[in-house]
Amino acid sequence: MATVSTREWKNSVIKEDEINKYLIGGKDYIDAASIFSALERQKNPDVRMIRDILQKSLSITTLNPDETAALLQVKDPSVWEEINATALAVKKKVYDNRIVFFAPLYCANHCVNNCAYCGFREANNLEVRRILTMEEVRKETISVLREGHKRLILVFGEHPSTDVDYMTDCIRTVYSVNEIAPNSGQATNIRRVNINAAPMEMDKLRKLKEAGIGTYQVFQETYHRETFEKVHPPHTLKGHYRWRLYALHRAIEAGLDDVAIGALFGLYDWRFEVMGLLYHTLDLERQFGIGPHTISFPRMTPASGSWLSNNSEYMVSDDDFKKLVAVLRLSVPTAGMIVTAREKAGIKKEVLQLGCTQTDASTRIGIGAYSDQQKEYNQESEQFTIGDPRDLDDVIREVGELGYIASFCTAGYRCGRTGETIMGMLSHCVESKFCKLNAVLTYREYLNDYATPKTRTIGEKLIAQEIGEIENEPYFQQKPHLLSRFRSDYAGILEGKRDLYL
Repeated sequence: MATVSTREWKNSVIKEDEINKYLIGGKDYIDAASIFSALERQKNPDVRMIRDILQKSLSITTLNPDETAALLQVKDPSVWEEINATALAVKKKVYDNRIVFFAPLYCANHCVNNCAYCGFREANNLEVRRILTMEEVRKETISVLREGHKRLILVFGEHPSTDVDYMTDCIRTVYSVNEIAPNSGQATNIRRVNINAAPMEMDKLRKLKEAGIGTYQVFQETYHRETFEKVHPPHTLKGHYRWRLYALHRAIEAGLDDVAIGALFGLYDWRFEVMGLLYHTLDLERQFGIGPHTISFPRMTPASGSWLSNNSEYMVSDDDFKKLVAVLRLSVPTAGMIVTAREKAGIKKEVLQLGCTQTDASTRIGIGAYSDQQKEYNQESEQFTIGDPRDLDDVIREVGELGYIASFCTAGYRCGRTGETIMGMLSHCVESKFCKLNAVLTYREYLNDYATPKTRTIGEKLIAQEIGEIENEPYFQQKPHLLSRFRSDYAGILEGKRDLYL
Protein backbone atom coordinates (compact mmCIF):
# COMPACT_ATOMS: atom_id res chain seq x y z
CA MET A 1 0.00 0.00 0.00
CA ALA A 2 2.83 2.40 0.85
CA THR A 3 4.40 1.86 -2.60
CA VAL A 4 1.10 2.58 -4.35
CA SER A 5 0.58 5.66 -2.20
CA THR A 6 4.03 6.94 -3.12
CA ARG A 7 3.40 6.30 -6.80
CA GLU A 8 0.10 8.15 -6.68
CA TRP A 9 1.74 11.03 -4.89
CA LYS A 10 4.49 11.24 -7.50
CA ASN A 11 1.92 11.32 -10.27
CA SER A 12 0.17 14.27 -8.62
CA VAL A 13 3.15 16.55 -8.01
CA ILE A 14 3.97 18.09 -11.39
CA LYS A 15 1.48 20.55 -12.85
CA GLU A 16 2.30 21.29 -16.49
CA ASP A 17 0.09 24.37 -16.56
CA GLU A 18 2.30 25.86 -13.82
CA ILE A 19 5.25 25.58 -16.21
CA ASN A 20 3.85 26.48 -19.58
CA LYS A 21 2.63 29.95 -18.65
CA TYR A 22 6.22 31.10 -18.13
CA LEU A 23 7.52 29.82 -21.47
CA ILE A 24 8.17 32.25 -24.29
CA GLY A 25 7.01 30.87 -27.62
CA GLY A 26 7.06 27.41 -26.08
CA LYS A 27 10.74 27.74 -25.12
CA ASP A 28 12.35 28.04 -21.71
CA TYR A 29 14.96 30.64 -20.80
CA ILE A 30 18.02 28.39 -21.07
CA ASP A 31 19.31 28.58 -24.63
CA ALA A 32 22.42 26.40 -24.68
CA ALA A 33 23.38 27.46 -28.20
CA SER A 34 23.25 31.11 -27.14
CA ILE A 35 25.42 30.41 -24.09
CA PHE A 36 28.03 28.52 -26.11
CA SER A 37 27.99 31.27 -28.73
CA ALA A 38 28.62 34.00 -26.15
CA LEU A 39 31.50 32.05 -24.61
CA GLU A 40 33.01 31.53 -28.06
CA ARG A 41 32.65 35.21 -29.06
CA GLN A 42 34.43 36.33 -25.92
CA LYS A 43 37.37 33.92 -26.03
CA ASN A 44 39.93 36.73 -26.14
CA PRO A 45 38.34 39.73 -24.43
CA ASP A 46 40.00 43.12 -24.73
CA VAL A 47 41.32 44.48 -21.44
CA ARG A 48 39.64 47.85 -22.00
CA MET A 49 36.30 46.10 -22.46
CA ILE A 50 36.86 44.14 -19.23
CA ARG A 51 37.51 47.36 -17.37
CA ASP A 52 34.32 48.87 -18.79
CA ILE A 53 32.43 45.81 -17.58
CA LEU A 54 33.90 46.23 -14.13
CA GLN A 55 32.72 49.83 -14.05
CA LYS A 56 29.23 48.72 -15.02
CA SER A 57 29.19 46.21 -12.18
CA LEU A 58 30.30 48.93 -9.76
CA SER A 59 27.18 50.83 -10.79
CA ILE A 60 25.26 47.83 -9.34
CA THR A 61 23.71 46.74 -12.61
CA THR A 62 23.19 43.12 -13.66
CA LEU A 63 25.59 42.21 -16.45
CA ASN A 64 24.40 40.82 -19.78
CA PRO A 65 25.46 37.41 -21.13
CA ASP A 66 28.28 38.72 -23.34
CA GLU A 67 29.74 40.77 -20.50
CA THR A 68 29.66 37.78 -18.16
CA ALA A 69 31.13 35.52 -20.85
CA ALA A 70 33.97 37.98 -21.33
CA LEU A 71 34.84 37.89 -17.63
CA LEU A 72 34.76 34.10 -17.69
CA GLN A 73 37.27 34.00 -20.56
CA VAL A 74 39.94 36.23 -19.02
CA LYS A 75 43.33 34.52 -18.93
CA ASP A 76 45.71 37.26 -17.72
CA PRO A 77 46.45 36.87 -13.94
CA SER A 78 46.91 40.62 -13.54
CA VAL A 79 43.44 41.25 -14.97
CA TRP A 80 42.04 38.66 -12.55
CA GLU A 81 43.55 40.72 -9.76
CA GLU A 82 41.47 43.67 -10.97
CA ILE A 83 38.38 41.47 -11.24
CA ASN A 84 38.83 40.16 -7.70
CA ALA A 85 39.37 43.62 -6.25
CA THR A 86 36.26 44.92 -8.00
CA ALA A 87 34.21 41.95 -6.78
CA LEU A 88 35.07 42.82 -3.20
CA ALA A 89 34.34 46.51 -3.84
CA VAL A 90 30.89 45.64 -5.21
CA LYS A 91 30.14 43.53 -2.16
CA LYS A 92 31.21 46.35 0.12
CA LYS A 93 28.92 48.85 -1.67
CA VAL A 94 25.88 46.58 -1.58
CA TYR A 95 26.28 44.65 1.69
CA ASP A 96 28.93 46.54 3.65
CA ASN A 97 31.48 44.90 5.92
CA ARG A 98 29.67 41.85 7.26
CA ILE A 99 29.21 38.12 6.82
CA VAL A 100 25.84 36.58 7.68
CA PHE A 101 25.86 33.24 9.49
CA PHE A 102 23.34 30.42 9.44
CA ALA A 103 23.10 26.68 10.08
CA PRO A 104 21.48 23.94 7.98
CA LEU A 105 19.14 21.54 9.75
CA TYR A 106 18.50 18.27 7.91
CA CYS A 107 15.03 17.08 8.89
CA ALA A 108 14.70 13.93 6.78
CA ASN A 109 16.56 11.91 4.16
CA HIS A 110 13.71 9.94 2.59
CA CYS A 111 13.62 10.65 -1.15
CA VAL A 112 11.88 9.31 -4.26
CA ASN A 113 14.63 10.55 -6.60
CA ASN A 114 17.79 8.83 -7.82
CA CYS A 115 20.22 11.67 -8.47
CA ALA A 116 23.58 10.18 -9.44
CA TYR A 117 25.59 12.46 -7.13
CA CYS A 118 23.47 12.35 -3.94
CA GLY A 119 23.57 10.12 -0.89
CA PHE A 120 19.84 10.65 -0.30
CA ARG A 121 18.82 8.94 -3.54
CA GLU A 122 16.24 6.22 -3.25
CA ALA A 123 18.47 3.41 -4.56
CA ASN A 124 21.27 4.07 -2.05
CA ASN A 125 21.04 1.16 0.39
CA LEU A 126 23.95 2.52 2.43
CA GLU A 127 21.84 5.44 3.65
CA VAL A 128 20.09 4.96 7.00
CA ARG A 129 16.68 6.59 6.55
CA ARG A 130 15.21 8.82 9.22
CA ILE A 131 12.52 11.45 9.60
CA LEU A 132 12.74 13.70 12.62
CA THR A 133 9.71 13.93 14.87
CA MET A 134 8.68 17.39 16.03
CA GLU A 135 10.25 16.65 19.41
CA GLU A 136 13.50 15.81 17.63
CA VAL A 137 13.24 18.98 15.55
CA ARG A 138 12.86 20.87 18.83
CA LYS A 139 15.98 19.20 20.27
CA GLU A 140 17.95 19.96 17.13
CA THR A 141 16.87 23.60 17.32
CA ILE A 142 17.96 23.83 20.96
CA SER A 143 21.38 22.46 20.03
CA VAL A 144 21.78 25.00 17.23
CA LEU A 145 20.66 27.84 19.49
CA ARG A 146 23.31 26.84 22.01
CA GLU A 147 25.92 27.54 19.33
CA GLY A 148 24.57 31.06 18.84
CA HIS A 149 22.69 30.81 15.55
CA LYS A 150 19.60 32.88 14.74
CA ARG A 151 18.98 31.60 11.20
CA LEU A 152 18.23 28.06 10.06
CA ILE A 153 17.74 26.54 6.65
CA LEU A 154 15.68 23.36 6.86
CA VAL A 155 16.59 20.66 4.34
CA PHE A 156 14.32 17.86 3.12
CA GLY A 157 14.41 15.07 0.58
CA GLU A 158 11.50 14.78 -1.84
CA HIS A 159 9.03 12.26 -0.43
CA PRO A 160 5.31 12.11 0.45
CA SER A 161 6.12 11.59 4.14
CA THR A 162 7.92 14.95 4.22
CA ASP A 163 5.62 16.93 1.95
CA VAL A 164 4.52 20.51 2.64
CA ASP A 165 2.49 19.74 5.78
CA TYR A 166 5.51 18.15 7.43
CA MET A 167 7.61 21.14 6.37
CA THR A 168 5.19 23.65 7.85
CA ASP A 169 5.09 21.66 11.08
CA CYS A 170 8.88 21.84 11.21
CA ILE A 171 8.89 25.60 10.55
CA ARG A 172 6.39 26.28 13.32
CA THR A 173 8.22 23.98 15.73
CA VAL A 174 11.53 25.75 15.14
CA TYR A 175 9.97 29.17 15.68
CA SER A 176 8.39 27.98 18.95
CA VAL A 177 11.68 27.04 20.62
CA ASN A 178 13.35 29.29 23.19
CA GLU A 179 16.71 28.62 24.82
CA ILE A 180 19.02 30.36 27.29
CA ALA A 181 22.33 31.76 26.04
CA PRO A 182 25.25 30.22 27.99
CA ASN A 183 27.28 33.37 28.76
CA SER A 184 24.56 35.87 29.61
CA GLY A 185 21.51 33.82 30.53
CA GLN A 186 19.42 35.81 28.05
CA ALA A 187 16.58 34.15 26.16
CA THR A 188 17.28 33.36 22.52
CA ASN A 189 15.38 31.93 19.56
CA ILE A 190 15.56 31.30 15.82
CA ARG A 191 14.41 34.44 14.01
CA ARG A 192 14.36 33.24 10.41
CA VAL A 193 13.66 29.82 8.92
CA ASN A 194 14.57 29.27 5.28
CA ILE A 195 13.79 26.14 3.27
CA ASN A 196 15.82 24.02 0.86
CA ALA A 197 13.24 21.73 -0.67
CA ALA A 198 11.94 20.30 -3.92
CA PRO A 199 9.88 22.29 -6.44
CA MET A 200 6.22 22.56 -5.50
CA GLU A 201 2.91 23.59 -6.93
CA MET A 202 1.65 27.04 -6.03
CA ASP A 203 -0.97 25.94 -3.46
CA LYS A 204 1.76 24.23 -1.43
CA LEU A 205 4.03 27.24 -1.74
CA ARG A 206 1.30 29.41 -0.26
CA LYS A 207 1.22 27.10 2.76
CA LEU A 208 4.94 27.74 3.28
CA LYS A 209 4.25 31.47 3.11
CA GLU A 210 1.57 31.16 5.79
CA ALA A 211 3.95 29.22 8.04
CA GLY A 212 6.44 32.09 8.02
CA ILE A 213 9.07 30.82 5.62
CA GLY A 214 12.02 33.06 4.92
CA THR A 215 13.86 32.32 1.69
CA TYR A 216 12.83 29.41 -0.54
CA GLN A 217 15.88 27.75 -2.06
CA VAL A 218 15.86 25.41 -5.06
CA PHE A 219 19.04 24.55 -6.96
CA GLN A 220 18.78 23.61 -10.60
CA GLU A 221 21.93 21.52 -9.99
CA THR A 222 22.94 21.83 -13.66
CA TYR A 223 21.50 24.09 -16.34
CA HIS A 224 22.92 21.88 -19.11
CA ARG A 225 19.90 19.88 -20.21
CA GLU A 226 21.77 16.83 -21.52
CA THR A 227 23.76 16.52 -18.29
CA PHE A 228 20.62 17.13 -16.23
CA GLU A 229 18.93 14.20 -17.94
CA LYS A 230 21.96 11.94 -17.39
CA VAL A 231 22.22 12.53 -13.66
CA HIS A 232 18.45 12.67 -12.97
CA PRO A 233 16.66 9.56 -14.28
CA PRO A 234 13.69 10.52 -16.48
CA HIS A 235 11.13 8.49 -14.49
CA THR A 236 11.83 10.49 -11.34
CA LEU A 237 10.30 13.79 -10.25
CA LYS A 238 13.65 15.51 -10.41
CA GLY A 239 14.10 14.26 -13.96
CA HIS A 240 11.59 16.89 -15.15
CA TYR A 241 13.95 19.70 -16.21
CA ARG A 242 11.38 22.46 -16.63
CA TRP A 243 9.44 21.71 -13.43
CA ARG A 244 12.63 22.52 -11.57
CA LEU A 245 13.66 25.34 -13.90
CA TYR A 246 10.52 27.33 -13.04
CA ALA A 247 10.25 26.38 -9.35
CA LEU A 248 11.15 29.88 -8.23
CA HIS A 249 8.95 31.60 -10.78
CA ARG A 250 6.02 29.79 -9.16
CA ALA A 251 7.27 30.73 -5.71
CA ILE A 252 7.36 34.44 -6.49
CA GLU A 253 3.90 34.32 -8.04
CA ALA A 254 2.67 32.44 -4.95
CA GLY A 255 3.82 35.34 -2.77
CA LEU A 256 7.21 34.21 -1.50
CA ASP A 257 9.28 37.38 -1.46
CA ASP A 258 12.79 35.91 -1.43
CA VAL A 259 14.01 33.05 -3.59
CA ALA A 260 17.45 31.49 -3.89
CA ILE A 261 19.13 29.86 -6.87
CA GLY A 262 22.19 27.65 -7.17
CA ALA A 263 24.10 25.10 -9.19
CA LEU A 264 26.14 22.08 -8.14
CA PHE A 265 29.53 22.76 -9.67
CA GLY A 266 31.21 19.62 -10.92
CA LEU A 267 28.33 18.20 -12.92
CA TYR A 268 29.15 20.17 -16.07
CA ASP A 269 31.53 22.91 -17.29
CA TRP A 270 31.68 25.65 -14.67
CA ARG A 271 31.55 28.48 -17.19
CA PHE A 272 28.28 27.16 -18.62
CA GLU A 273 26.78 26.91 -15.14
CA VAL A 274 27.71 30.52 -14.30
CA MET A 275 25.96 31.56 -17.50
CA GLY A 276 22.96 29.44 -16.52
CA LEU A 277 22.70 31.20 -13.17
CA LEU A 278 22.84 34.54 -14.98
CA TYR A 279 20.11 33.49 -17.43
CA HIS A 280 17.99 32.38 -14.47
CA THR A 281 18.50 35.79 -12.85
CA LEU A 282 17.65 37.66 -16.04
CA ASP A 283 14.41 35.74 -16.56
CA LEU A 284 13.29 36.35 -12.97
CA GLU A 285 14.05 40.05 -13.44
CA ARG A 286 12.21 40.10 -16.77
CA GLN A 287 9.09 38.36 -15.51
CA PHE A 288 8.88 39.70 -11.94
CA GLY A 289 11.21 42.68 -11.69
CA ILE A 290 13.38 41.04 -9.02
CA GLY A 291 16.34 38.71 -9.11
CA PRO A 292 17.38 36.00 -6.67
CA HIS A 293 17.86 36.89 -3.02
CA THR A 294 20.91 34.63 -2.89
CA ILE A 295 23.06 32.54 -5.20
CA SER A 296 24.84 29.37 -4.01
CA PHE A 297 27.67 27.60 -5.82
CA PRO A 298 28.49 24.38 -3.92
CA ARG A 299 31.13 22.11 -5.40
CA MET A 300 30.38 18.42 -5.61
CA THR A 301 32.05 16.43 -2.83
CA PRO A 302 32.10 12.66 -2.19
CA ALA A 303 28.65 11.26 -1.37
CA SER A 304 27.49 7.97 0.03
CA GLY A 305 27.68 5.26 -2.65
CA SER A 306 28.04 7.74 -5.53
CA TRP A 307 30.64 6.94 -8.18
CA LEU A 308 29.99 10.22 -9.99
CA SER A 309 30.71 12.36 -6.93
CA ASN A 310 34.30 11.09 -6.97
CA ASN A 311 34.89 10.73 -10.70
CA SER A 312 33.22 13.57 -12.61
CA GLU A 313 35.31 14.97 -15.46
CA TYR A 314 34.00 18.45 -14.57
CA MET A 315 35.38 18.79 -11.06
CA VAL A 316 36.24 22.45 -10.40
CA SER A 317 39.75 23.35 -9.25
CA ASP A 318 40.32 25.85 -6.43
CA ASP A 319 41.61 28.43 -8.93
CA ASP A 320 38.54 28.11 -11.13
CA PHE A 321 36.28 28.12 -8.08
CA LYS A 322 37.65 31.51 -7.05
CA LYS A 323 37.08 32.78 -10.58
CA LEU A 324 33.46 31.70 -10.71
CA VAL A 325 32.77 33.30 -7.32
CA ALA A 326 34.23 36.63 -8.44
CA VAL A 327 32.34 36.57 -11.75
CA LEU A 328 29.02 35.78 -10.06
CA ARG A 329 29.57 38.64 -7.63
CA LEU A 330 30.07 41.02 -10.56
CA SER A 331 27.34 39.58 -12.79
CA VAL A 332 24.55 39.74 -10.21
CA PRO A 333 25.71 42.49 -7.83
CA THR A 334 22.50 42.66 -5.79
CA ALA A 335 22.40 38.97 -4.86
CA GLY A 336 23.67 37.60 -1.60
CA MET A 337 26.33 34.93 -2.20
CA ILE A 338 26.63 31.81 -0.08
CA VAL A 339 29.80 29.78 0.37
CA THR A 340 29.03 26.61 2.29
CA ALA A 341 30.77 24.22 4.64
CA ARG A 342 31.31 21.86 1.71
CA GLU A 343 34.47 23.92 1.21
CA LYS A 344 37.57 23.41 3.31
CA ALA A 345 38.51 26.20 5.68
CA GLY A 346 41.38 27.52 3.55
CA ILE A 347 39.47 28.02 0.31
CA LYS A 348 36.42 29.26 2.20
CA LYS A 349 38.59 31.96 3.76
CA GLU A 350 39.81 33.03 0.32
CA VAL A 351 36.41 33.28 -1.35
CA LEU A 352 34.93 35.20 1.57
CA GLN A 353 37.24 37.94 0.32
CA LEU A 354 35.82 37.75 -3.21
CA GLY A 355 32.39 39.08 -2.35
CA CYS A 356 30.58 36.33 -0.47
CA THR A 357 27.99 37.53 2.03
CA GLN A 358 26.84 34.38 3.85
CA THR A 359 28.22 31.12 5.19
CA ASP A 360 27.19 28.28 7.47
CA ALA A 361 29.17 27.15 10.49
CA SER A 362 29.06 24.37 13.11
CA THR A 363 27.46 22.42 10.29
CA ARG A 364 26.14 18.89 10.85
CA ILE A 365 24.39 17.18 7.94
CA GLY A 366 23.38 13.90 9.58
CA ILE A 367 19.70 13.57 10.48
CA GLY A 368 19.60 14.43 14.18
CA ALA A 369 23.33 15.17 14.20
CA TYR A 370 23.18 18.36 16.30
CA SER A 371 21.47 16.86 19.34
CA ASP A 372 23.28 13.51 18.94
CA GLN A 373 26.75 15.03 18.83
CA GLN A 374 28.11 12.38 21.15
CA LYS A 375 27.76 9.91 18.31
CA GLU A 376 30.52 9.47 15.76
CA TYR A 377 28.83 10.18 12.44
CA ASN A 378 30.28 8.40 9.42
CA GLN A 379 30.30 11.00 6.66
CA GLU A 380 30.41 8.24 4.07
CA SER A 381 26.76 7.52 4.93
CA GLU A 382 25.61 11.12 4.48
CA GLN A 383 24.31 13.16 1.55
CA PHE A 384 27.75 14.61 0.81
CA THR A 385 31.03 15.35 2.56
CA ILE A 386 31.60 18.64 4.35
CA GLY A 387 35.00 20.30 4.34
CA ASP A 388 34.67 22.75 7.24
CA PRO A 389 33.09 21.27 10.39
CA ARG A 390 34.43 24.03 12.69
CA ASP A 391 32.26 25.47 15.44
CA LEU A 392 30.55 28.81 14.92
CA ASP A 393 32.85 30.64 17.33
CA ASP A 394 35.95 29.47 15.46
CA VAL A 395 34.64 30.72 12.13
CA ILE A 396 33.43 34.02 13.59
CA ARG A 397 36.88 34.56 15.10
CA GLU A 398 38.55 33.92 11.74
CA VAL A 399 36.14 36.26 9.96
CA GLY A 400 36.93 38.87 12.59
CA GLU A 401 40.64 38.45 11.98
CA LEU A 402 39.92 39.21 8.31
CA GLY A 403 38.21 42.44 9.38
CA TYR A 404 34.57 41.39 8.88
CA ILE A 405 31.84 41.50 11.48
CA ALA A 406 29.54 38.53 11.95
CA SER A 407 25.86 39.26 11.38
CA PHE A 408 22.75 37.43 12.50
CA CYS A 409 20.44 40.13 11.23
CA THR A 410 16.89 39.22 10.23
CA ALA A 411 15.56 42.77 10.41
CA GLY A 412 14.81 43.33 6.74
CA TYR A 413 12.41 40.42 6.58
CA ARG A 414 10.41 41.70 9.53
CA CYS A 415 10.48 45.32 8.42
CA GLY A 416 9.17 44.60 4.93
CA ARG A 417 12.53 44.99 3.19
CA THR A 418 11.95 41.98 0.94
CA GLY A 419 11.11 41.28 -2.69
CA GLU A 420 10.99 44.37 -4.87
CA THR A 421 11.63 46.65 -1.90
CA ILE A 422 14.95 45.12 -0.93
CA MET A 423 16.08 44.79 -4.55
CA GLY A 424 15.57 48.49 -5.04
CA MET A 425 17.42 49.31 -1.83
CA LEU A 426 20.28 46.97 -2.76
CA SER A 427 20.66 48.43 -6.24
CA HIS A 428 20.82 51.94 -4.77
CA CYS A 429 23.27 50.82 -2.03
CA VAL A 430 20.86 51.85 0.72
CA GLU A 431 20.23 48.44 2.27
CA SER A 432 23.92 48.26 3.19
CA LYS A 433 23.34 51.13 5.63
CA PHE A 434 20.70 49.15 7.51
CA CYS A 435 22.83 46.01 7.20
CA LYS A 436 25.64 47.80 8.99
CA LEU A 437 23.48 48.97 11.88
CA ASN A 438 21.79 45.63 12.41
CA ALA A 439 24.99 43.65 11.96
CA VAL A 440 26.58 45.60 14.80
CA LEU A 441 23.54 45.02 17.02
CA THR A 442 23.45 41.27 16.41
CA TYR A 443 27.24 40.96 16.67
CA ARG A 444 27.01 42.70 20.05
CA GLU A 445 24.44 40.11 21.11
CA TYR A 446 26.70 37.25 20.03
CA LEU A 447 29.75 38.63 21.81
CA ASN A 448 27.79 39.00 25.05
CA ASP A 449 25.85 35.74 24.84
CA TYR A 450 28.22 33.19 23.28
CA ALA A 451 31.70 34.35 22.36
CA THR A 452 34.85 32.85 23.82
CA PRO A 453 37.25 35.39 25.36
CA LYS A 454 39.54 35.43 22.33
CA THR A 455 36.66 35.96 19.89
CA ARG A 456 35.20 38.66 22.10
CA THR A 457 38.51 40.55 22.22
CA ILE A 458 38.65 40.62 18.42
CA GLY A 459 34.97 41.54 18.22
CA GLU A 460 35.25 44.46 20.62
CA LYS A 461 37.86 46.10 18.40
CA LEU A 462 35.77 45.54 15.28
CA ILE A 463 32.62 46.93 16.87
CA ALA A 464 34.45 50.07 17.97
CA GLN A 465 35.66 50.51 14.40
CA GLU A 466 32.19 49.93 12.93
CA ILE A 467 30.53 52.37 15.33
CA GLY A 468 33.12 54.97 14.38
CA GLU A 469 32.22 54.50 10.72
CA ILE A 470 28.51 54.75 11.52
CA GLU A 471 28.97 57.96 13.49
CA ASN A 472 30.86 59.54 10.57
CA GLU A 473 28.68 58.20 7.75
CA PRO A 474 27.00 61.12 5.88
CA TYR A 475 23.87 59.04 5.28
CA PHE A 476 23.23 58.76 9.03
CA GLN A 477 24.17 62.34 9.70
CA GLN A 478 21.39 63.28 7.28
CA LYS A 479 19.02 60.92 9.11
CA PRO A 480 19.70 61.64 12.77
CA HIS A 481 16.63 59.66 13.88
CA LEU A 482 18.28 56.45 12.63
CA LEU A 483 21.52 57.27 14.41
CA SER A 484 19.65 58.09 17.61
CA ARG A 485 17.66 54.84 17.39
CA PHE A 486 20.84 52.84 16.80
CA ARG A 487 22.55 54.37 19.82
CA SER A 488 19.52 53.60 21.96
CA ASP A 489 19.26 50.00 20.73
CA TYR A 490 22.98 49.38 21.21
CA ALA A 491 22.75 50.63 24.79
CA GLY A 492 19.69 48.45 25.30
CA ILE A 493 21.55 45.32 24.24
CA LEU A 494 24.37 46.14 26.66
CA GLU A 495 21.69 46.37 29.36
CA GLY A 496 20.32 42.92 28.49
CA LYS A 497 17.63 43.61 25.89
CA ARG A 498 17.58 41.39 22.81
CA ASP A 499 16.29 41.31 19.23
CA LEU A 500 16.40 45.06 18.64
CA TYR A 501 16.59 46.10 15.01
CA LEU A 502 16.00 48.92 12.55
